[in-house]
Amino acid sequence: MTVVDNTSATQAALENQFGLADRVVDAGTLANSVKRFREQGIVLPTFAQLANPASVDASVVGDADPQGPDARNLWRVHWYNDLHGRRVAVPDHVVLPSELTGVPNPIIVVFGDRFPMITAHKVLAAYSCLAPRVVTGQFDPTRHRAIWPSTGNYARGGVAISRIMGCRGVAILPAGMSQERFDWLDRWCANPAEDVIKTVGTESNVKEIYDACNELSKDPKNFVFNQFCEFGNHLGHYEVTGRALGHVFETVRASMKRDLTLAAFTSATGSAGTIAAGDRLKDDYGTRIVAVEALECPTMLENGYGEHNIQGIGDKHIPLIHNITNTDVVCAISDHATDELDVLFNTPAGKSYMASKKGISSELLDALEHFGFSAICNTLAAIKTSKLLDLGPDEAVITIATDGGALYPSSRKTTLAERFGGEMTEVDAAEVWGRHLGHITTEDMIDCTERDRNRIFNLGYYTWVEQQGTLFELFEARRDQSFWRGLRRYLPVWDEMITDFNARVAAS
Repeated sequence: MTVVDNTSATQAALENQFGLADRVVDAGTLANSVKRFREQGIVLPTFAQLANPASVDASVVGDADPQGPDARNLWRVHWYNDLHGRRVAVPDHVVLPSELTGVPNPIIVVFGDRFPMITAHKVLAAYSCLAPRVVTGQFDPTRHRAIWPSTGNYARGGVAISRIMGCRGVAILPAGMSQERFDWLDRWCANPAEDVIKTVGTESNVKEIYDACNELSKDPKNFVFNQFCEFGNHLGHYEVTGRALGHVFETVRASMKRDLTLAAFTSATGSAGTIAAGDRLKDDYGTRIVAVEALECPTMLENGYGEHNIQGIGDKHIPLIHNITNTDVVCAISDHATDELDVLFNTPAGKSYMASKKGISSELLDALEHFGFSAICNTLAAIKTSKLLDLGPDEAVITIATDGGALYPSSRKTTLAERFGGEMTEVDAAEVWGRHLGHITTEDMIDCTERDRNRIFNLGYYTWVEQQGTLFELFEARRDQSFWRGLRRYLPVWDEMITDFNARVAAS
């Protein structure tokens, strides 16, 4: 009988399966990467530099087109860009007024469509997964294909980061995603017929994506970056997104000149990367963390299932990198609300109604164009959270606009055709406002107890242990906050390894 050393097995799984290496795993692979990066003039930013871009000379990006395949765009993979790719002192954001939200407290929304190449913040997640694998000698850009499983933006982010880091990227995403995503992939992939893999279904069909990855992983040349279990995704957002959101909050608090507290952070879970920023905000401000999902697929809310159109948030499972036992509130939002508010925010009749009947300023109307489906979802959850927690004017909620409305014209056209006869009228606009903004309630929410957290945590067992073969000991270790605190030691280690890697690349 063979006795398995669980400690060694767990460490091997952390390194190989989940991206948590703190050493050079393969010196030959690392040497190949150094050579490739030297040939193509690629320099990697550290996580500390992405969290604080002011520490780096802004000229590092030179004349690089922020929407083009230029390796200098790695230095724009942070929240401190404007729409033209220029560095800003504070991440672009908007503070939503009570005229829109119906609640007395400030709701702060930070814009993700300022990120380069894909106009969505998922490019940060992709970098956070790939860069550590390169500098630890696990991923070889001269040999491996980078496989990026996603329900939307992460696959695009992976293809973009792969291309500018000198390797080949493959996108896996459901066939039902917006046409704009596939149009972008057709432009960026050298061979879309081979490098864009469409799986069956839409947002809720994550297992089908896993199945495709498991099949591809049989070829040793394919390296799967599964965002749902790559802890680099969690750590990148903890450090970079968490610090950026804290900076925005401090800026808003200073501008309001009162003792504002940061009561809550709302985030649609998706891969559960972004929600890691909430862990940082809780550490720094005592902020409550609100996990958001689609009402049509209420996995956390009631162990449910289904299908929905809030593109980019995924569901029907609990991601391995979701720190469930640190979650305070669960909130579900209907895709009827996100679909129809997207039309309201992006059509002449909708804007006219909001301006003339609700007193929404032209500046805010312009800002609402930068709310994609998941951004609207996050904002509605922020309003519901404000009501659930009975927040007052000195208690802020912060959230993010993952991407902008520019990614959804084809979906908007479908909604207009199916629900509004092809065109929204001002009467339609009034009804949409009334349905989705005028009468927001605290239904479909859980103010989590320990038992609620344990129930949701346990749901992940079926995906990760039974289906994906994750070690039970590693799965269970995630229940304790000491596991998550322990992960943070990798950030300075990776930064030191990135610095050493860059030095080797620069050496003649």
